[in-house]
Amino acid sequence: MTVQSLSSAPIGEQPLILSWRNVAFFSAVHALALLAPWFFSWSALGVTIALHWLFGSIGICLGYHRLLTHRSLQVPKALEHTFALLGALALQGGPIFWVAGHRLHHAFTEDVDKDPYSARRGFWWSHMLWIMYPRPEFFATETYRKYAPDLARDPFYTWLDRYFLLLQLPLGLLLYALGGWSFVVYGVFVRVVLLWHTTWLINSATHLIGDRTFKTEDGSRNLWWAALLTFGEGWHNNHHAYPKVAKAGWKWWQVDITWWAIQSLKVLGLAQKVVMPPLQAETTK
Repeated sequence: MTVQSLSSAPIGEQPLILSWRNVAFFSAVHALALLAPWFFSWSALGVTIALHWLFGSIGICLGYHRLLTHRSLQVPKALEHTFALLGALALQGGPIFWVAGHRLHHAFTEDVDKDPYSARRGFWWSHMLWIMYPRPEFFATETYRKYAPDLARDPFYTWLDRYFLLLQLPLGLLLYALGGWSFVVYGVFVRVVLLWHTTWLINSATHLIGDRTFKTEDGSRNLWWAALLTFGEGWHNNHHAYPKVAKAGWKWWQVDITWWAIQSLKVLGLAQKVVMPPLQAETTK
């Protein structure tokens, strides 16, 4: 059953209810990240950068997005599960939740009711307020699982979707053992906040500003600086024009670090059926 058929009935404008639990959680993580000046070290900053790439580019961009959401490539199941685990460590939700929401975003892009983070509700809604005002059709487990049935059938993804938050505990203990509280503050809280906001820019900024190469029906745009911050995801107009293509940056100058990782997997024989851009595509003049 397709996403469209599952959501064919009109939802209608619904009252928004603020989740104080979500507000408290996200405020606490941001507050702890503000401890960074008192725990600074160059090695801790290096941990932030390394984990930002590992959990962001490999976990979210490659794993959650291009692999699980769009099936732009195939990898061995054990490797697929590893990428999903890295994505869960990014603290952006479990794989079923994340994939379901993003599939709805593509099926109903910018629809104020059916797109979880519709840009038509404004920058701050698509950036983060959609999380502070969670709607049950997007956040209730029994509902969003319908939009990612391929993942919901896998016991590992069901487990990861339920317990992803707890993964920060062994990560925090490991970081503490390696570098004390400095590594914990930078490797967990600074890294999480940085990755949250760079990822959210794809929902917000790249639907408002930037260049439009393809004639899509939505407001998606290519935004170079967002692409640099998100390992290639900022070439968003390219992506919305051809969502299943594994490569986001099509031009030689469109830096797409996640694509470099996919290329490496392909060379090693670990990535198969990699979806490439069409030889000819209709573009705007």
